[in-house]
Amino acid sequence: MSEENNEKRAYNADSIQALEGMEHVRMRPSMYIGDVGLRGLHHLVYEVVDNSIDEALAGHCDHIEVTITETNGIKVLDNGRGIPVDIHKKEGVSALQVVMTKIGAGGKFDKDSYKVSGGLHGVGVSCVNALSNHLKATVYRDGKIYQQEYERGKALYPVKEMGDTELGGTEITFQPDDTIFANTVYNYETLAARLRELSFLNAGVTLVLTDEREKNEDGTFKTDTFLSKEGLKEFVQLIDQNRERLTSETISFSGEKEGVPIDIAFQFNKSYNENMHSYVNNINTIEGGTHISGFRRALTATLKSYGDKENMFEKHKVEIAADDFREGLTGVLSVKVAEPQFEGQTKTKLGNSEVSTAVSRFVSEQLAFYLEENPKDAKVIIEKVILAAKARNAAKKAREMVQRKSVLSGSGLPGKLSDCSSKDPAKSELYLVEGDSAGGTAKQGRDREFQAILPLRGKILNVEKALEHKIYDNEEIKNMFTALGVTIGTEDDDKALNLNKLRYHKIIIMTDADVDGSHIRTLILTLYFRYMKELIENGYLYIATPPLYQVKKGAKHAYCWSESERESLIREFGGDNPSSVNVQRYKGLGEMNAEQLWDTTMNPENRTLKQVTIESAAEADRIFSMLMGDDVPPRRDFIEKNARYANVDL
Repeated sequence: MSEENNEKRAYNADSIQALEGMEHVRMRPSMYIGDVGLRGLHHLVYEVVDNSIDEALAGHCDHIEVTITETNGIKVLDNGRGIPVDIHKKEGVSALQVVMTKIGAGGKFDKDSYKVSGGLHGVGVSCVNALSNHLKATVYRDGKIYQQEYERGKALYPVKEMGDTELGGTEITFQPDDTIFANTVYNYETLAARLRELSFLNAGVTLVLTDEREKNEDGTFKTDTFLSKEGLKEFVQLIDQNRERLTSETISFSGEKEGVPIDIAFQFNKSYNENMHSYVNNINTIEGGTHISGFRRALTATLKSYGDKENMFEKHKVEIAADDFREGLTGVLSVKVAEPQFEGQTKTKLGNSEVSTAVSRFVSEQLAFYLEENPKDAKVIIEKVILAAKARNAAKKAREMVQRKSVLSGSGLPGKLSDCSSKDPAKSELYLVEGDSAGGTAKQGRDREFQAILPLRGKILNVEKALEHKIYDNEEIKNMFTALGVTIGTEDDDKALNLNKLRYHKIIIMTDADVDGSHIRTLILTLYFRYMKELIENGYLYIATPPLYQVKKGAKHAYCWSESERESLIREFGGDNPSSVNVQRYKGLGEMNAEQLWDTTMNPENRTLKQVTIESAAEADRIFSMLMGDDVPPRRDFIEKNARYANVDL
């Protein structure tokens, strides 16, 4: 071996890169904020807002303003105490500079400053600073204004005094680094949903969102103010606004048990799903955890005890299971934990065992008292439980029939499925295609090695309004379950989705680019959100984006996915004579031939897939129930408000 090669392969102390905190954040941003897509971009805002919410939790702040600037920067202003600016003894610089430039620095690590704090990773505003082209921190404290600016996490000058003030608080303005984030355009609705959520979780705190990129007709900027007086009670009412409530009022309890502050609100409705949302220190624990376990245990035991005492179960010869006590339940549980331990795939599952006991005891006491004081509501709830038990038994039989049929029919795969050659789920894709015609085109155009096609006939059942056993009787839904290889029921939970034999790690909804196609896509999404949410949470569900137009002039042609692209291409192709230019509007997938469908929508080299995610399960729950429920006015309002984002064919 040559000496030169020896030097290249040497692995010694010189090979180890000792990166400073800020450099490591910039080199490995996904470790700190999850990803560098839109989710990570919005997470920067949440990290800054979390600092302000911590001030609110500590009782020092009740007003927070978030502004999207004209340049897609962000400004967050609160009326808290202001970040300390005096010299940090260990670091020898202002405490503000330490907080802004050192990972793991900040008051939330000092139990005397904050008993509990929000934020999942604890990296805070220093991480935001590292991932910003420019950040300016302005502190209003002790009658003075202080300021410091930074570029990519490095201070441009020492903290300086700027003048006098009667205000208190902190203002952070930052511009995300466009060399790290592929897309630096903030979505107003995404930020609004999070601030609305925070307002419910922190009753009495006003959160204002302003968009300086968009003006109203009167010249003012688009803005929304979120303030909740009743907290979680209002949150549950918003989530459940499109469902018919069974109880006379929303049940809510708030207090402290064994050192754990607990806030809970819930109600029963006429739907067939449990919609329980949980938070720890304002973090949405989408995988649940010990706090949810404690609540469920208390709910089951207390309702069962009441039903037994009143002899309500005796006359119904049906076996009652724990799930039956939660059918049609919508609720929000929020706990504050000094030192939360998070587990699970996304680190959003609470692991503290002591919280389970505290929540269980608290809910048992409060709910028992409520049932005794409200016998009419108690009776309605128990009657709902009995109906749920009967429906569950029917659904179980229907599920077993689907699963037994799969076993008896050999491979168990639907006849309509054109499977792929690959048996590796990580490499395999399943396209759910609207109609036999488009299905035929997709079969011809696909790569048979890794792409499977399942045509769906027409519009599948609206699961939002159907009894569970009816869902498993539906032919198209049965075909989906058997094609995917998933079953319902695990050792831990007989309603959970079993993914052990999942056959594809990309499930792609491919529907026509018209109103009917959008409706079918929404029906499929509703099915997955309600009955196969684990597939969404694991990142397996996608939406294909077929083009809306083909623009052609002579031998030249190109595809467009938006009106602005179409107009631009007409100008480019047509020059002074845009009328020789031919524009074809694709209303259906079947209007493309196999080669066009492959080139535009199925070829991994060219296609754009939208991954389906659940940023806020509570907001998704509300929107699905509104879009797919019986109440028309809220749906009409939603469509009118969002019409500019939709493709509407007249």
